[in-house]
Order: sequence, then C-alpha cells, then structure tokens
Amino acid sequence: MNLTSLVTIKKLATALCTIAAVSSLTFTANVYAAEKLEKESLKLGFIKLTDMAPLAVALEKGYFEDEGLSVQLEAQANWKVLLDRVISGELDGAHMLATLPFGTAIGYGTKADIVSAFTLTLNGDAITVSNDVWKQMKPQIPMKDGKPVHPIKADTLKPVLEKYKAAGKPFNMAMTFPVGTHNMKLRYWLAAGGIKPGFYAPPEDTSGQIDAEAMLSVTPPPQMPATMDSGTIVGYCVGEPWNQQAVFKGIGVPVISDYELMKNSAEKIFGVTKEFADKNPNTHKAVIKALIRASMWLDAENNKNRNEGVEMLSQKQYVGADYEVLANSMTGSFEYEKGDKRPLADFNVFFRHNGSYPYYSDAIWSLTQMRRWGQINEYKPDAWYLETAKKVYRPDVYMAAAKALIADGKAKAGDFPADNESGIKPASAEFIDGVSFDASKPNDYLAKFAIGLKGKQKVVGGKVVE
Repeated sequence: MNLTSLVTIKKLATALCTIAAVSSLTFTANVYAAEKLEKESLKLGFIKLTDMAPLAVALEKGYFEDEGLSVQLEAQANWKVLLDRVISGELDGAHMLATLPFGTAIGYGTKADIVSAFTLTLNGDAITVSNDVWKQMKPQIPMKDGKPVHPIKADTLKPVLEKYKAAGKPFNMAMTFPVGTHNMKLRYWLAAGGIKPGFYAPPEDTSGQIDAEAMLSVTPPPQMPATMDSGTIVGYCVGEPWNQQAVFKGIGVPVISDYELMKNSAEKIFGVTKEFADKNPNTHKAVIKALIRASMWLDAENNKNRNEGVEMLSQKQYVGADYEVLANSMTGSFEYEKGDKRPLADFNVFFRHNGSYPYYSDAIWSLTQMRRWGQINEYKPDAWYLETAKKVYRPDVYMAAAKALIADGKAKAGDFPADNESGIKPASAEFIDGVSFDASKPNDYLAKFAIGLKGKQKVVGGKVVE
C-alpha cells in the first residue's frame, strides 16, 4: 500500500471518529437537556407504616437512581413534625395522609400550599378495639360457623358506650392527626352506627369533642398498641402494621378494615410544597416516575412481589416490624380476632384500579368530611370543593410522568387513565352505611347524614346552629 493510500485511510478514520464523537456529545446533550434535574439530591420523609412502601421500593430497586436522583428516606416522629419539616424545606417531600394537604389549604392548624401528583395507596387502615371492649361487643355481633359476620358495624359498640357512661368513664379512642384519614374514617364508622364522634369549632375549639359520645384524640401510629395496652385508650384507627401488632401481642382485635368501611379510598399521597413543585418541575416529575414504577412492582401479577416488599419494610430504617406482622396484611389476607384470618387481596392497593392517580373526587370526599365535623365551620358552595381539590391535586404532573414512562418502554398506555380523564369517579354507594357519594354534589351528599353538619349549619358556643 502506498503512502497516499495510508494518508487517505488515516484521514477517513479521523473524520469518522470526529463524527462519532460529535454525535455522541450531541445525543448526551439532548438527553441531558430533556431530563435536566433542578435538584438531584432529595430528602423525603415518612411515618413507619406499610403504605410508605412505594418510597422504600423506589429506593431499594434503583428506580430513583434510574431517574438521576439521589434520595435519602427519613422516618419522622409524627404527622405534625413531618408536615412542619416539609413546609420549612428540611424535607423535599413526604408520605402524607391523603386529607392532610386540605387541612393546610383551608388553614386548619397550619396554613400552607401542599400539592400532590401521586396517590401512594388505597385502603390500608383498620379500626382496633381492646380485648375488653371486644368481649362486650361480641354478644351484639351476628355469627356464622362460629365466627363474627363482617363487616362489623359500630352499633354493636353502643351498649359498651352506655356502660362506660353509666360508670362515669369517658370512652377514649385514638386517631393519628386531626385532619387525617384515620380521624375521618373512625368518625365515619362511629356515626354510621349512630354514635356521635364530636364536632370542631375552630379556632375556639379544636378538640373535636363537642357533643361527643366517643372521645377521639391523637396518638402517633407506632405508639397506639402500647397506649391501648396501658388503658389510656380503648381503641384506635390506624394503618398497618399497628392493627396486626395488637393481634400478635394479644392485646386487641381489629373489628373492621377500611376496605370494608369504604371501598378503595385514597389513604396516603406523596406531597411537596407548591413552591418546590414550581421551582423543580423536572425533579418532581422524576420522583413521580420512580414512584409509579414502584407501585406497579408492588401490585404486579397478583402481588407476586409482596413478600420481597415485606422483607424490605421489615428493615429497621423503614417500618421495622416483624416480617410475620407485616405479611399478615400485605400479602392478601387480614387477621381479625386471633386465628380468624380471612382473604383480603385489596387491603393494600398501590397501582391497580388506577390506584396511584390523584382523583379530584377523592379530594372532594375528604373536604366533605372536614365540613361534616366542623373543621370547615362555614357553608361552602359545591364549586368550592372542586376548586380546592384542583389547588392540591396535580393529575397533569402524574400523566406527564406516565407518558414519559410509556416513551421509555417501562409502562403501557393501558396502565393509566385515558387522556380525557375528568378526575371525578362515578357516584358510589360502596360505604358501610350505603350512602351514595356523588363528587359533583357535595352539599347534597352531606344532607344525607343523620349525624354531622349540613347546609348552613355551624358550631357556635358548643352547639350546632342553623
């Protein structure tokens, strides 16, 4: 081969290398431009409950890392501490009670703008009573084949309350936060059985015990079994594993799961401040992408991954409860009275039934219950409920994340709601009292309840006035 040929080949090789290098740089630059994160290192908070699972899975399975995120998960002492740290910016976002952002939206206790583009879980709670209360409830409960017929209604509790009243003792039950889902669900169950759970009258009275027959107060989730065992409370509503913990310790009996109380209700959401969402849109979307993948993994193929998920959650840095306790509710069953384990496949729903989509109708239900018990102590027109829901829930961010996953080949279009989704579920009567909820008519819904505020009613001076 002559010198001219060698020079020509060398020039050609150099040119090809240059083209390849430029193409590579251009491709990298385009990807970087499309996915550039405003903030790569995040600290996210959670409470030690099984429904924080999508956060743990997203970290353990590398889904956060796939999105270019370096995430630290940090357990918080209680919901108030968690909320305050998100508002202050010490936490970039957190596992939250689905009703919590609406408390901040109306300024109940704390005024702040929290938004959510992701529902972490549907269902996942139960109401547990002490062994002594259960013993007194049991004679009123229908039996079949030697076992209680479920769902168990709160009217079976009324004779117990009468005994407490006759003895001059308060009937104390616990929930986790005044504007929390556990408070709303416990109140719903009690009122459906004809028991008054009490009213709020902010800002003068935030006890929630005005005209109450059952006294509800706040206890952090991990402390509930011990608090009941000490006799301070006789029952509580909380997420898992703290109902199953009472069964394993032999100190109480879960009487109803929230799936039986009100099917497929939004229980936890992932929340960030509006300021964070506005300043960090790409980062926010990246977090939602990772959480969607985690939720898909948790519900894949009839919960085939749940045992692995339970192993993750049993680690001290997450929930830290025994594997057996966590598995009792996470793997498709639920144990009520000791030895009475029943199938309950949808006790925890993370993705199926469009479980992770932020429906406005879920938000509106939360707001109706806050109005019902006086946390919203003034009449609000129907339009206000949807307007407030839209200030908090961000289905646009959710669908942007979903479409990015579809483009990445990590999900299918059929996995998500259609583009024309209104965010309002059809009217449903799948509640323990059979009362139908139509999110387009919140005031009509409130008017159906025998117990609770309706119309122009408000609480003034410890009394309900028209």
